[in-house]
Amino acid sequence: MLVAARPVLRDNPRVTIDSETSGAEFGAAAAAPAPGPRFDTLPLDPKLLRAVSDSGYTAMTPIQAKAIPIVLAGQDVMGAAQTGTGKTAAFTLPLLQRMLRHENASASPARHPVRALVLAPTRELADQVANNVKAYAKHTLLRSTVVFGGIDMKPQTVALKAGVEVLIATPGRLLDHIEAKNCVLNQVEYVVLDEADRMLDIGFLPDLQRILSYLPKQRQTLLFSATFSPEIRRLAQSYLQAPVTVEVARPNATASTVEQRFYSVAEDDKRSAVRQLLRDRSLSQAIVFVNSKLGAARLARSFERDGLRTAALHGDKSQDERLKSLAAFKAGEVDLLVATDVAARGLDIADLPAVFNYDVPFNAEDYVHRIGRTGRAGASGLAVTLVTRDDARLTGEIEKLIRRKLDVEVLDLDDDRPRRPPRRREDEPVSEVRPAPRRSSRPAPSDPLFDNPYEPDAAVPPAAVPEPAAPARTGFSPNIRARRKVAALLGGKV
Repeated sequence: MLVAARPVLRDNPRVTIDSETSGAEFGAAAAAPAPGPRFDTLPLDPKLLRAVSDSGYTAMTPIQAKAIPIVLAGQDVMGAAQTGTGKTAAFTLPLLQRMLRHENASASPARHPVRALVLAPTRELADQVANNVKAYAKHTLLRSTVVFGGIDMKPQTVALKAGVEVLIATPGRLLDHIEAKNCVLNQVEYVVLDEADRMLDIGFLPDLQRILSYLPKQRQTLLFSATFSPEIRRLAQSYLQAPVTVEVARPNATASTVEQRFYSVAEDDKRSAVRQLLRDRSLSQAIVFVNSKLGAARLARSFERDGLRTAALHGDKSQDERLKSLAAFKAGEVDLLVATDVAARGLDIADLPAVFNYDVPFNAEDYVHRIGRTGRAGASGLAVTLVTRDDARLTGEIEKLIRRKLDVEVLDLDDDRPRRPPRRREDEPVSEVRPAPRRSSRPAPSDPLFDNPYEPDAAVPPAAVPEPAAPARTGFSPNIRARRKVAALLGGKV
């Protein structure tokens, strides 16, 4: 059962709200989840409650029920929750509520300065957060826009100079607009670092430090993520003031609604394994995660040749191509979305039945985010990881992170095509008895001309071999070579 917020929270803002439960309790709660408190019990403006109702939400998730009152109270928050539990609404709704006092219908850009800044690590996540903000603020006069790289800056510049209260951005493109003097951040009151651990993983820490240096010292800072690493905690100590840590599950935990399966297969059999599992499980759609951009492009073409409607999503594609691929997948026009970890964070795809880890992720935290694309909002999902003999270290790191022993099963493939023998590891002893080579059942080709032994023909006499001529006597030592003749054209004598 989830532990409610303690009354001592008002007196001590450093208290940690921890809802970690034992395995039995958590299993019972997952089997019959109790509905959370309703949104209309919060001190939110009727315009915001109307927008929430229009989105189809009535009850709050645990992270929303615990974080929203704290944000409304004006305190800094470190929020940790499993993916798919509504972290975006947990910081969007209270910030919009607090900014309603600045709401005005003026057309002057000066009356609409940036009040809230939301930083996201990827373009897809920034675009998704912007859509949620627009949905929740549609009945208000608050303006919002999103800026990210990969597309033209001119439309973004026009929107920024027209004035916005909520700005959602990726760090790199935001710095471009700051240097171009397209936006001023000296009136920012609220800052949100969404998926901050991912921003640190991809090297955004210097950009974050530069951006935060442009902001006022007196501000409310919120940090939300599905995983809390030591680097994240050091970042929070530097830029958050007496933060309240809200955890509705054990950090780095995976959702209980996701069925996690690990299959041991050879490298050459992975594509066949994905096709077989799609067929056996009757899966309509799935995301297939790989570790490299080149691998994603090649695998997508291979699945296309297999007759599956496939799209690729990776960093080498333009932003328009990435958004079109994602929109086609959400619309059901694509069966498989082969993606790198740019699609592992924050993407909300309703009723996604399965996720395949075609490659075991290099970072164990990425495993938590990858499988979090399925089983969202209490729905069930399937997460399949294909493990080869070279992935022992990576799977061991996943075991340490999620604190669970992984049961790696052997997948029996239906096809009977020949396969390569598994490679022997360096530390594996060589077997004394080697298996006999498999003999082909097909008969060897025969040719009577070449199969018969050689027999000389009696009618043809053997060729005469001339005897070597005796060396000419020159009177010199046999070790001295005679002069070679030079052609007349080169000055020799005829």
